[in-house]
Amino acid sequence: MYPQGRHPAPHQPGQPGFKFTVAESCDRIKDEFQFLQAQYHSLKVEYDKLANEKTEMQRHYVMVRLRYNREQLWFQIYYEMSYGLNIEMHKQSSFVNVFPQHQQQVAQAVERAKQVTMTELNAIIGVRGLPNLPLTVCILPFFIPFYLTLVRDKTAHKIITSYNLFSILSQCTVMSHTNILLLSLSIAAPALRTPLSIAGSYPTPFAMMGHHEMNGGLTSPGVYAGLHISPQMSAAAAAAYGRSPMGFDPHSHMRAPGLPASLTSISGGKPAYSFHVSADGQMQPVPFPPDALIGPGIPRHARQINTLSHGEVVCAVTISNPTRHVYTGGKGCVKIWDISQPGSKSPVSQLDCLNRDNYIRSCKLLPDGRTLIVGGEASTLTIWDLASQTPRIKAELTSSAPACYALAISPDAKVCFSCCSDGNIAVWDLHNQTLVRQFQGHTDGASCIDISHDGTKLWTGGLDNTVRSWDLREGRQLQQHDFTSQIFSLGYCPTGEWLAVGMESSNVEVLHHSKPDKYQLHLHESCVLSLKFAYCGKWFVSTGKDNLLNAWRTPYGASIFQSKESSSVLSCDISTDDKYIVTGSGDKKATVYEVIY
Repeated sequence: MYPQGRHPAPHQPGQPGFKFTVAESCDRIKDEFQFLQAQYHSLKVEYDKLANEKTEMQRHYVMVRLRYNREQLWFQIYYEMSYGLNIEMHKQSSFVNVFPQHQQQVAQAVERAKQVTMTELNAIIGVRGLPNLPLTVCILPFFIPFYLTLVRDKTAHKIITSYNLFSILSQCTVMSHTNILLLSLSIAAPALRTPLSIAGSYPTPFAMMGHHEMNGGLTSPGVYAGLHISPQMSAAAAAAYGRSPMGFDPHSHMRAPGLPASLTSISGGKPAYSFHVSADGQMQPVPFPPDALIGPGIPRHARQINTLSHGEVVCAVTISNPTRHVYTGGKGCVKIWDISQPGSKSPVSQLDCLNRDNYIRSCKLLPDGRTLIVGGEASTLTIWDLASQTPRIKAELTSSAPACYALAISPDAKVCFSCCSDGNIAVWDLHNQTLVRQFQGHTDGASCIDISHDGTKLWTGGLDNTVRSWDLREGRQLQQHDFTSQIFSLGYCPTGEWLAVGMESSNVEVLHHSKPDKYQLHLHESCVLSLKFAYCGKWFVSTGKDNLLNAWRTPYGASIFQSKESSSVLSCDISTDDKYIVTGSGDKKATVYEVIY
């Protein structure tokens, strides 16, 4: 009936095995495939379920972690508040014993408090103010621990941070005998007024603090000081020498009331910014002397008087002597600005020095102000004659290095030194326009340079993390200082002895030319890109990638003033009379400041 082999008879022992046809094999494979596909879908559903459970567990873990962190934070806040209040209660617990002559008057005030009616209370709130009640202000801290049990957290916070009782009482949910007692003291205050001093937030007067207390050793956590005040300096004298930072004061929220901003301790949860580092590497906060920010030649602050819109990133600046012209170096050219004309918005001249896409890295005027030397991202230095009717190139100096990072001119204007990208220091005879010598030592690019006032010693810093000094009379290296960071800037004090170094690590280090001791300054938050000493030698400025211009006291680094610009400050210069500062920044402009003494 059926074709032979379509449905073979059951297998009998001794007979050969089954022989399936192609069609049957395909059907069997199809069935197995469908079975495996069903298993795959089942496993996929199970996998998706497990993935959802994992995501939910992760979300739950994050929520638990956040709740744990929040509880930890609240516990820390509670602990710190409790500790502070216990200290305050301990300090105030002997109030009556300290002032026994007022015990009877306080008792009378308490009795009077019990008789105050709401009508009188409203009249007091409407008529009396607390600013004229010094005794109330003195007594208030004694009642803070009791107040915490009667008012909400918001009110407790106001008690700690303010002495305005009426704003506190207006938010209280409970009016107790303690509230009435505080108000009764307000009523009795006119009869109780004495020469008592108003309680302050500092345990001892600033005039009585020692060096360890005024520079990082205060008892309260996270407090450090900017300057030690001598016992002889009164508040009036301190006010007479107040400092007002220009445009930006990072410590404004840290100032103590009653003293000028720059003469008080600085708080904010970080250590003192100036450290003395001994020969064995021990660091100690610097105790600033009483005259750190006062005296002849020390600026009070500086104010911005002009903005020069160069149009490109300003990598190099210099000021003429006498102060009239500012030279700004950017992409391919140097622009000359006449700052003696108020409100001048355009350069008086433009010197095309390099290819359009190459930056000027340094420009230096000779002392006579008639010659400008320019170096940058090219192997050639250009010497410009500024005395002619139109500035012109009068010579070019070509070296084997592909770029020049910095320039220095000898005091007699006979020699030019250029820091080369190959690490060499090229020495040029300006009269003959020839290369006379190369100082070799840096193993990476030489990035910065300065020369001593007498012209006998040269200082160079490099990207090889070293600062080197060279004897110009003998033509040899004298010293080498090794650091853990690249050197971006340096300056040698005109009065000798001190060398300031700006690091890629954001530190400024002030080295002694012969002693191993040094100072380390920590106000910059990013790499220090330029540095310049005032010609009097009593102060210097540094600029950085953090947009800051910092002025420091030589050598220990007391902060004199600070300005924050809108972009990285790449270069700076100070006029020879120390009355002007000019900076070049990444927002394609130069800024001129007048130094106020």
